[in-house]
Amino acid sequence: MILLCDQLRRQALSIYGDPNIHTPHIDALAARGVRFQNACSTYPICVPFRFTLMTGLYAHARKVPGIEYRMSPAERTLADEFNQAGYETIYIGKWHLDGGHGRMGSALECGRTPVRREHQGRWEKWFGFELRNAPFDTYYFEDAEPTPIKIEGYQTDGLFDIGMNYLEQGRDEERPFCMVISVEPPHDPFEAPAALQRAWEQRAIELPENFAAASDEQRDRFILDRKRYYAMVENLDHNVGRMSEFLQGRGLADDTVVVFLSDHGELGGSHGLRGKQWPYEESIGIPVVVCDPRRPERAGALIADPICTEDFFPTLLGLAGLQSSSTLPGTDLTPLLHGQIERLERAGVLLEFVAELRGGAIFHDWVWRGFRTARFKYAVRGDKFGAEPWQFFDLERDPQERVNLLASTEHAEEIARHHRLLCDRMIATADHFVMAPAFGCEGVNMWE
Repeated sequence: MILLCDQLRRQALSIYGDPNIHTPHIDALAARGVRFQNACSTYPICVPFRFTLMTGLYAHARKVPGIEYRMSPAERTLADEFNQAGYETIYIGKWHLDGGHGRMGSALECGRTPVRREHQGRWEKWFGFELRNAPFDTYYFEDAEPTPIKIEGYQTDGLFDIGMNYLEQGRDEERPFCMVISVEPPHDPFEAPAALQRAWEQRAIELPENFAAASDEQRDRFILDRKRYYAMVENLDHNVGRMSEFLQGRGLADDTVVVFLSDHGELGGSHGLRGKQWPYEESIGIPVVVCDPRRPERAGALIADPICTEDFFPTLLGLAGLQSSSTLPGTDLTPLLHGQIERLERAGVLLEFVAELRGGAIFHDWVWRGFRTARFKYAVRGDKFGAEPWQFFDLERDPQERVNLLASTEHAEEIARHHRLLCDRMIATADHFVMAPAFGCEGVNMWE
């Protein structure tokens, strides 16, 4: 079972050290399972994350933009792999791989337009929608039926209800299942159930050291959004608890691996920014918890190795004892999860922002690549003529990334090493991005 939420930054859970919120049910899931300390959303925005989750491929392999992208039905998906192995595959909630349905022009049009069966990634059972971003006014579609079905009440509650109802009344009990429940909260607009939202709006919260605002008005807006965001996270935590209790009560808990994760983070005023897309930790940092009841000896384990979006496809298969029929760039983390190995052999993970189609939006005229190791993060930025060094942070000494060390002579060797690691990974994954020469490395994809 994959519990996927939208825009939940890693730092916004008590298990990851947030001082403002208590998330007892997600914490309990982590206490029964394994938690990743440095999980990264390779390309921190909804569409490319979901493309990679469904295919295992880097988004740059298809030049996937940040939004308004329709995945080809020719792609071999996660559902294909599980279908072939005899699993019943069930998808519930936000999809966002069908081109947006005019989302940028009309959220209502998008929310009332079905994803055609051939574009549902061959999930056997479908209770999905393209996207809505209106948690009190959400509709879904069942299989190929064109009539929208309204979720009464709050989206997160309703989607978890659909999942539990199907497991109780609809599924084929003779077959194993792979279920995805994909909820939009805590993605903006920041709206939570009324009583919960009011309670959070009245609380004082602690702000991170890297919080910044250009004006008092913006500061107040950021703080109000953060409070409402926490209300959405608390509701999400409540639903994770509901699902854990349901699985236990129906005798499924001992046979169901639960994976909890997010597609990307939310800056919430850190660095004076909101949203995602940037290479900062609040944007790329995601929570990942894997609770495998077959491995009770691993309960409470914490893994520090950086992992990335490309690892999820092979790992989800690996947890089921399966291997992909395709060659994929990510790593099956099952041996690490099960304690069969202590660490990964690789140095770190690639980060990227490939393309922005919306004129005037950030990263429309220039984009970035990065490389994240256990301690450091390096990023370059540029246009079609060649990216150049941009950021270098020591995440051990400066976890909130307040001091860019790119000009530091003390760190010159590490900066050069990370540049080489990034170039090598770009070449190994056939990244089309153009990198200018730097630190003794030749350019990558430079024009002759």
